[in-house]
This record gives sequence, C-alpha cells and structure tokens, in this order.
Amino acid sequence: MAEAILQKFLRYVAIDTQSDADSQTYPSTETQKQLLQLLADELRAAGIPKVSMDEHGYVMAHIAANVAPPPPPIGFIAHVDTSPDMSGRGVQPKIVEQYRGTDIVLNREKNVVLSPADFPELLEYTGHTLITTDGTTLLGADDKAGIAEIMCAAEHITSHPELRHGDVCIAFTPDEEIGRGVDHFDVEKFGATYAYTVDGGKIGELEYENFNAASAVVRIQGKSIHPGYAKNTMVNALQAAAELNALLPASERPERTEGYEGFYHLVHVSGEVEKAVMQYLIRDHDREKFEVRKDFLQKCACSLNAKYGAGVVSVQLQDQYYNMREQVEPHFHIVELAMQAMEQAGVKPLVRPIRGGTDGSRLSYMNLPCPNIFTGGHNFHGKYEFASLQAMEKAVAVILNIVSLFAAKSISGCTTATKRGKREQKRKS
Repeated sequence: MAEAILQKFLRYVAIDTQSDADSQTYPSTETQKQLLQLLADELRAAGIPKVSMDEHGYVMAHIAANVAPPPPPIGFIAHVDTSPDMSGRGVQPKIVEQYRGTDIVLNREKNVVLSPADFPELLEYTGHTLITTDGTTLLGADDKAGIAEIMCAAEHITSHPELRHGDVCIAFTPDEEIGRGVDHFDVEKFGATYAYTVDGGKIGELEYENFNAASAVVRIQGKSIHPGYAKNTMVNALQAAAELNALLPASERPERTEGYEGFYHLVHVSGEVEKAVMQYLIRDHDREKFEVRKDFLQKCACSLNAKYGAGVVSVQLQDQYYNMREQVEPHFHIVELAMQAMEQAGVKPLVRPIRGGTDGSRLSYMNLPCPNIFTGGHNFHGKYEFASLQAMEKAVAVILNIVSLFAAKSISGCTTATKRGKREQKRKS
C-alpha cells in the first residue's frame, strides 16, 4: 500500500494545479483539468463504472453497495488545486527514509533547512519516510495527499469484494484554495448523505468546526497635491491606509492568535497618494464575534471619514463561509464513527477546530454534513511543506474503516430489526 500511495502522490504533485483568484474561468486554471481528467481515467481503470467529469471540472465516482439493506451513502472529497501563495510548478519532491529527527537540508544553495528547532512536530515522525520539497516550491500535499489516499482506498474497495460497504461516493473539486471549490457542486448528483473531506494535516486530526470567514476590500480615495503646497488640502491615501490598519488590534493578527481566537489578516496593499486599496481576511469561530469584527472594521472606516471627509474610505464586505459545527452537530454520529475508525487504525483522534476552512464547511450548509480528516501533511502553502508516508497509510486505513463501520452499523441494525420482528411474530402466535 505504501508504495502505491507514494507513486500516486508523486504523479499528482508533478502537475502544476495552482488556482488563480483573479481568473474569471471555472476552474480558474486549465492545468487543474489535467489532473482532474487523470483522476477520472484512473477511477475507470480501477473498475469503477460510474465516473463522470462535468463542464466545471468536478470528477465524481460511485461505488455501489454490496450489503443489503445498504447504509446511507458515504462520500469522500479532496481538492486538486494548490495554493496561489507559492509556486507549484516544477515540484521536485525529496524522499527522506527513516527520518532521524535531525535537520533536513532542502536546498543547500539557497540555505533552506527544514529543522525540528523551527518545526518541532517533525520529531513526531522520527522513523517515518518523509516527502519534502526541494526548497523552491510548495509540495502540494494540500490536498494531493488526500487525493492519493482516497484513490488508494477506492482501488482497495474495488479489488476486495469481501469488504462489506454501502454506496461510496467520491469527488474531486477545483479551486478550493480560492474559496470557489463548491460553487457549482451538485450535491444531489454526488449522492452522499454524509461525507468527509480528506484535507487535514497532522495524523489524527478530526475537525467538525471551522472559522466563519469574510473578505474585506477597503478603498481609499485620496487627494494628491504638490507636497510643497499640501497643507490642509492633501489627503494621502497611503497614510490613511496605515492609520486604518493601526486601528485594528495588533494582538488580533494571525501570527498572534491560536485555537478559537479570531483575527484580521491584511493580505494585500497597493496604492499611491491619490488612491489605495487594502484587502483583509476576517475570521472567527464564534458567529457573534464574527459579526462584531466586521462591524468594527466599518466603524474604523467611519472614523477616518469623519477626519478626512465623507466617502474617502469605503469598505466592501463579503461573507465566504460559516462554521460547519452548526450543521454537523445534529449528525454527530459521523464524527464518532470517524473517531472509532481512527482508533481501529491505531491512531489517536485529535478533535480540534480548523483555523481555516474546507469545501466541507460550505457543503455542510448545502445539506451535506462534512467533517474533515487528516492527510498526514504539514506546513501547507510553502517551501517547508512535508508529508509522512506512514501517516498517509493510516489515512487510507481510516477511510476504509469508516466505510466498514457504516456497513456494519447497517447490518447490525438490520439483524436487530429481524430479531425483533421474529420475537414479535412468536409472541403473536
């Protein structure tokens, strides 16, 4: 299994699938379609008859149940795109066998070193086979590790008919990294009652709550005047931008928050004296605090308009996704089944909130409750990204255990109902 996972993963990361937030197409980049088509072909080659790829690039597959009555259909989802934050072109993975807990030189020429002094979680993978970058690109474990794991699980199911399972639904999506992953996702066509995104990190991660998320675009209209004659006339848009950012609490930035703490994240600034544009991400797990954050940003803009003049600063807010907890908790057995599946695989479940979002957060609000499970990858979106091959094996085992547990629960329920019926029939006779 390990060799199959590794070969698939290396094949997938070789395809540059960065998404592009500025693109108007769907998927946002043509290269994503290359991987999506490859996955569709591989699913068919695995003997799965019901495989499709639609005009939006979504690949969906369905493995029919082999138990009766079948349990509710269960789905597994991963995304093909990699983050725009760092290049995914020409990925050259390095294989570190039996990691010894020391520094890993990713790129000697550029002095890029993956060190447990900076990333202490490396020590948890001592003795593992690690897959790293060469220090010049990201790796793509987010989420090509998840893809490889789902593909290996699917092939195992089709090649082991003795494995009891219900209907298993598989989907691969584009553009998750830019928040558009399920813009055109057809939940009814997908066919699952419950699903899991395989898009987490550390081995054991199980997540059913995430940030509420919004984006904010702040536009500042300045007034450019010759600096020698600017007194009481110039409005410097760049200075106003700096003032607005200073009004937001410095302690509420990503680099100073953790756990359930929310933040304001300034991701882009451009401009000159005449005009400036700022882009923010606003995040909070608590819905009420989330709304307060958005309102506070608006109040900061109003205070600057009071200082510089009406309309100088404008804020455009757009909600992106919400905390899936509200939608998953009424179906908490799917979280409990995932925990049981991990324990059966010898993995300690680590239930904690996602400090981000997944396709599952939006799908949960589309009537498809969808927690998130680990892939074994770390340090996503950058040159220090790595993945553990043994953790990826465990992820495959967890997927297969989830499938088996759903089937066993159905069979057990059917057996119990049959026994109850026989007792009732005997009583009546």
